[in-house]
Amino acid sequence: MGMMSEFREFAMRGNVIDLAVGVVIGGAFGKIVSALVDKVIMPPIGLLIGGVDFSKLAFTLKAASVDAAGKEVPAVLLGYGEFINAILQFVVVAFAIFMVIKAINKMHKPAEAAPAAPPEPAEDVLLLREIRDALKK
Repeated sequence: MGMMSEFREFAMRGNVIDLAVGVVIGGAFGKIVSALVDKVIMPPIGLLIGGVDFSKLAFTLKAASVDAAGKEVPAVLLGYGEFINAILQFVVVAFAIFMVIKAINKMHKPAEAAPAAPPEPAEDVLLLREIRDALKK
């Protein structure tokens, strides 16, 4: 079996195609979550704490300057506001995935099985019971 035919067989398995669909949908979902966090959730939070735009929050490690040739050197910033946004996006995605998995598990939950009848005792146990009952008489 050639390498191309093995690859074709691997790529056409149901799990691989399901995974590819999941990756595409996950990418689109990531964009939706980014927009939700950046444009819907963070502006009211920023407004509540004094009109702060979280995406602009940063520590200045080195201020902007002008070098000897007159060229402007940009400031070196540690952008922790973007990090806060990324953490919030992760929490939103993790919660959404949790809810989806919880719903899937609820659908796949097996029905409660009726209690099974006790198994028939072995032949030697039945024989010993007969002997016991005969000795009692």
